Amino acid sequence: MPAPKVMNPTVTECDPKPSAGIGWLPLLIAIAILVVMTILPGIATDLAGRADHPLAMLLFAAMSAGFVRGVGFIPHNRVLRLMFSTPATLLFLALAIWRMMTLGRNFIVY
Repeated sequence: MPAPKVMNPTVTECDPKPSAGIGWLPLLIAIAILVVMTILPGIATDLAGRADHPLAMLLFAAMSAGFVRGVGFIPHNRVLRLMFSTPATLLFLALAIWRMMTLGRNFIVY
C-alpha cells in the first residue's frame, strides 16, 4: 500500500512559484540610480538646495527593490515579495520622477 501524501502547510495551491534568476530590468535601474546618486547627489534636493527627503526615500526605495529583485532574491512573504518586485521598482522610480517634476527639477538636463 503506498504511503499517503503529506501536504506542506506552508505552501498553498494559489501561491504562484516565481521564477528566481537575475532580473535585468530592476538590476539595471538600481545600478543607474546608484551611479547617478553617487555622481550627482544634488539631484535629491529642492530648488533651494535643501535635501528633499521624500525624493531621496523614493529613489533609494527603487534602488533597494531593484537590487533585491535584480540579484534573483524572491522573498517567501507575500508583502515583501510585492515590495521587492519589478513593478515596485518601476512604481518607486515613477513616483521619484513625479516628485522631481513637482519640485520644478528637470531630471533629464543634468
